[in-house]
Amino acid sequence: MNVLARIIYPSLTAAGFLTAAFAGHVLANDELTALSADSKNWAMPTGDYANHRYSKLNQITKDNVKDLQVKWTFSTGVLRGHEGGPLVIGDVMYIHTPFPNIVYALDLKNDGKILWKYEPRQDPNVIAIMCCDTVNRGVAYGDGKIILNQADTTVVALDAKTGKVVWSVKNGDQTDGGKGESGTAAPMIVKDKVIIGVSGAEFGVRGWTAAYNLKDGSLAWKAYSTGPDAETLIDPEKTTHLGKPVGPDSGINTWEGEQWKTGGGTTWGWFSYDPKTNLVFYGTGNPSTWNPVQRPGDNRWSMTLMARDADTGAAKWLYQMTPHDEWDYDGVNESILVDAMQINGKPRDVLVHFDRNGFAYTLDRGTGELLVAKKYDPKVNWATEVVMDPSSAQYGRPQVVAQYSTQQNGEDANTSGVCPAALGTKDQQPAAYSPKTGLFYVPTNHVCMDYEPYKVSYTAGQPYVGATVSMYPAPDSHGGMGNFIAWDAAKGEIVWSKPEQFSVWSGALATEGDVVFYGTLEGYIKAVDLNGKELYKFKTPSGIIGNINTFEHGGKQYIAVLSGVGGWAGIGLAGGLLSPDNAAAWHGAVDQGRAQGDTAAVVGTAGLGAVGGYAALADYTTLGGQLTVFGLPD
Repeated sequence: MNVLARIIYPSLTAAGFLTAAFAGHVLANDELTALSADSKNWAMPTGDYANHRYSKLNQITKDNVKDLQVKWTFSTGVLRGHEGGPLVIGDVMYIHTPFPNIVYALDLKNDGKILWKYEPRQDPNVIAIMCCDTVNRGVAYGDGKIILNQADTTVVALDAKTGKVVWSVKNGDQTDGGKGESGTAAPMIVKDKVIIGVSGAEFGVRGWTAAYNLKDGSLAWKAYSTGPDAETLIDPEKTTHLGKPVGPDSGINTWEGEQWKTGGGTTWGWFSYDPKTNLVFYGTGNPSTWNPVQRPGDNRWSMTLMARDADTGAAKWLYQMTPHDEWDYDGVNESILVDAMQINGKPRDVLVHFDRNGFAYTLDRGTGELLVAKKYDPKVNWATEVVMDPSSAQYGRPQVVAQYSTQQNGEDANTSGVCPAALGTKDQQPAAYSPKTGLFYVPTNHVCMDYEPYKVSYTAGQPYVGATVSMYPAPDSHGGMGNFIAWDAAKGEIVWSKPEQFSVWSGALATEGDVVFYGTLEGYIKAVDLNGKELYKFKTPSGIIGNINTFEHGGKQYIAVLSGVGGWAGIGLAGGLLSPDNAAAWHGAVDQGRAQGDTAAVVGTAGLGAVGGYAALADYTTLGGQLTVFGLPD
């Protein structure tokens, strides 16, 4: 039996492992399911296929979490935004970095010794077309391989034991940034396939999701977000939207002319998978451009939750949350799967999604039926409600408030006081779900904006934004820019809310020890009890936008997190845009010649509006790139 087999299945005989291996493509899925079911590991970027980010480990409890101490650290050598988190499989931890996307394998039995390091060679031009920092949300494991989605859209399979390249494929059309395509999302391994998306809507990239065969990297299927049925893999009669067939060429007929070809709808968020229905779930991002006046219609299927067959990519159901987006409310956030949730007295297998637009959705994941749609921040004001009456012509649509409609107010008009801001009530930072409490623990932004759209033209590989944005804390509130909340998805209610000075941009973790963890942009890792009471905090060297994980090794439970400020909220620090000269250069590259006013306005609106909103972050943290591992005293 090889070394990796012993790491994964220490009790499995060599004969048993070979028997499993001959099962072919089923092995990767069975192996990964077994790994993720063992809480000693953290075998998927999302923890499990349902995206629960919950661990059954319970050595660290609400009573002793105050005693946590740093056990060891590791510098990644990269000073940009560190999203995602490490994988732990047996005695090996796998760490990733932002561009240049280094991957490390660390030996947990030997003081974190570097077993191997992989550093790809990429065209540095890709840095300039990554809209919101050079982030990467993690690697995936399957069939003895570590899968990396590089910034230049190259997907690489590395031998998990040696780090050597097993196969490499190009997910985008170009790897030099020439079309604006980039790779930031974590892959998901489903059965014998690698599921992967693409970034770049701010450059007019037409989004897609692709599935590659795990064995050799050959393309299994590719489904575009917009376009004709043959390319979106939508059946006009069998694919439904809120229970009704979508009809022919639904990915074209709500666009003007051929705008769907540069229509955005990119797929840079998280995937989930339901083995019972064999469906993969994910969301699509904003339509291009950010100027809604230039693209009449609902712009399907941007801003859409998609349920697709894992084997073929065929779409079973779709739900567009923000038709004709006017605010950049990408729909890419994770979908969390829960079985038998009691809704109106009936058990339903559901999908729960906290959208950027400020509404939390609960849907039947088999049919796409909309069950709950409620605001998860009371300051959300761009829409009054989502219509829940199936007999209404407005069923499933948010009811837009004219005052906050950038479409109705028009080009070159500044629409002020829109809540949430473009980065949403929650961006990609994933929530956690506890089957023990039945609640969701959600990192949120508490930020509003002014939004002024203007006309832009499309050139391949060049920014295609068309809006000036300013961000600031939600007014008439606690003064901070974030909350960490507990959410009841069956009722659509906030159970408790803990305010934070800055957005909570880290992924959450819930554990059977009755502790919930999250990180802050200033760099604190925090632990709270099930009522939101703070039990522990420790300030790491840089702001935390990574996802907190836990694992067990040598009979002891540990907590791990990557710190390294950046991402959209931290782009002022990560990209050096607090400098007036750098901010002006950013506008020169993005704004197609449009003037942005005085120096304060130039800096404040840089980074798609985040620089001014989060300028005070520079008083609390600085650049970094470090793994910190915590444990209880020996």
